[in-house]
Amino acid sequence: MDDTASISSTSSAEEVARFTAMAESWWNPDGKFKPLHKFNPVRLAYMRRVLCRHFNRDATPIAPFTGLSLLDIGCGGGLLSEPLARMGFAVTGIDAGERNVSIAQTHAQQSGIAIDYRAGGPETLSGETFDVVISMEVIEHVPAPESFIAQAAQRLKPGGVFIGATMNRTAKAYALAVVGAEYVLGWLPKGTHDWKKFVKPSEFAGYLRHANIETSEIVGASYNLVAGDWVETQNLDVNYMILGVKAV
Repeated sequence: MDDTASISSTSSAEEVARFTAMAESWWNPDGKFKPLHKFNPVRLAYMRRVLCRHFNRDATPIAPFTGLSLLDIGCGGGLLSEPLARMGFAVTGIDAGERNVSIAQTHAQQSGIAIDYRAGGPETLSGETFDVVISMEVIEHVPAPESFIAQAAQRLKPGGVFIGATMNRTAKAYALAVVGAEYVLGWLPKGTHDWKKFVKPSEFAGYLRHANIETSEIVGASYNLVAGDWVETQNLDVNYMILGVKAV
């Protein structure tokens, strides 16, 4: 079946094709998605901390989120879905690229992890709601960000948590995330990002507010060239994560 057959109205055919063309590399830590593999520890640590705080869960157990549901929008090959499932969430992962979903399903089966993977966008889950909705590094690849967030918000239960991540539309982000990462260091294929589609924190918070989700926290993430890893910071100039709670 054509990888783009299940493209939903919140998705860009060009962007879906770009990522499905690299689908075989999702789980290669030294492949085309190496930056995401390196980024994962700081993203997961952040999510574990803030979600334990919100749901009043003890962070000590391996799986503190048993009994809670989570939707991973734009799950790709499942790089976040799998560790979040190990934390106890009942995870549903959706992606507009069927090949990405197939890769994610195969890897989860091989790993013995139960995850409900589906091809499509948030608007294809009519009537379903979740305790947590995440969309990490996705909003900068969709054609209509506000509509995308509105659809994502409909999948979130009242009192539930939304967590998103993207890149700020600043000169520094252009220099580091586009020129540096794609053209100088070769961390990402050329053309992966369009700087004009980067989203300022105020814009992201505005999209959430219009969707009845109040932003409660925005944190930055920076790459340490010396240590070769990502760290959470208060600097929002390039990468940032945003946390919001849906009104009850």
